[in-house]
Amino acid sequence: MLADAEAVINGRGPDLLALSHTVHELGELAFEEHRSAAAVSGMLAAAGFDVRHGVAGMETAFSATYGSGSFAVGICAEYDALPEIGHACGHNIIAASAVGAALGLAEIADRLDLTVVVLGTPAEEHGGGKVLMLEAGLFDDLACAVMVHPGPLDLRPDQAPSQGVARFAVTYAGRAAHAAAAPHLGVNAADAAVLAQVALGLLRQQLPATARVAAFVREGGKVTNIIPEHVVVDVEIREFDVAEHRRLKERVLACFEAGAVASGCSWTADLTEPEYEPLDQDPRLAAAYADAVTGLGREFGTRTLAGGSTDMGNVSQYLPAIHPTVGVIGSEHAPHTHGFAADAASPAGDDAVLDGARALARTIIAVAEDADARAALLAERAARAPYRRPGSEENR
Repeated sequence: MLADAEAVINGRGPDLLALSHTVHELGELAFEEHRSAAAVSGMLAAAGFDVRHGVAGMETAFSATYGSGSFAVGICAEYDALPEIGHACGHNIIAASAVGAALGLAEIADRLDLTVVVLGTPAEEHGGGKVLMLEAGLFDDLACAVMVHPGPLDLRPDQAPSQGVARFAVTYAGRAAHAAAAPHLGVNAADAAVLAQVALGLLRQQLPATARVAAFVREGGKVTNIIPEHVVVDVEIREFDVAEHRRLKERVLACFEAGAVASGCSWTADLTEPEYEPLDQDPRLAAAYADAVTGLGREFGTRTLAGGSTDMGNVSQYLPAIHPTVGVIGSEHAPHTHGFAADAASPAGDDAVLDGARALARTIIAVAEDADARAALLAERAARAPYRRPGSEENR
């Protein structure tokens, strides 16, 4: 069966590479990926997949299903780009490899009793498309979910962890006054932001090395002769451990509360997008993927990623999933750079598309043919409760 699946992937190779280059050239941003989503879903529809557009209330989200087997597997496709630097995270490779794996698995779906589901997931960079799709129930029937993400070298799932990230806006409200004639009548919202940032700077001395806190003042007043009454600070916090992430968030919010108390302002803290949870790479899928990659003649790197976040983390916390790194071999650039954007459409990027598709197909075939793994995954699916988004911030 593996040979049949890979024959389809190999035969559709030129089409898959054309799809990768099309998405790369379009470079559409979060929730605006109309042509990219159409190109990806269109290739699946032409291959006989049942495509539903606009799922989970997002115009650029889709689901594409083939087969009706008892073992439903999800393959996640991303296709949003970054502002100014385009596909510097290589989501064009993700999309094309997802389609390639799906086409290969569709060829053997009846023989393996599979249902193959490709989920077109918008807004991974910012916006949390997968979280919205989880809430809409689009992952509920899946036994597992897989995807690959490009990087400069191949990494096993355990070498590619991700941090949870919460992004929120803190708004301070004070009282405007003439800065020269009556500054004593003002309540300075900018002072609150300064005090909070000083507190954050001191907090960083006591944080574990795995924690990250970043902030900048998005709105900080209009002119020098008016005491600012409205200031907005954008903040993000990251941690690998779920419990530590929760504690970090409370400590960071306490810094902003201190700014409000000291300056006399009122304040609110509101999430600006869904929280991303840390990755929980499933060991059964991870082992199958590692065997698949080495079987393709690739070699895993020896280092582990130091950070980064993805909404695939939320998926992995809800059902068995993997999010390994497929190497753009020879790339000397880190993701989110102009150099890696160029590499994502290079011959090495094309190799990553095809080997990524083959590796995902091999992974699914391996667990589907393993009676114990298959039974365990189906039992876990039957026992899952409906998805619940990680705790959102209430107004403070």
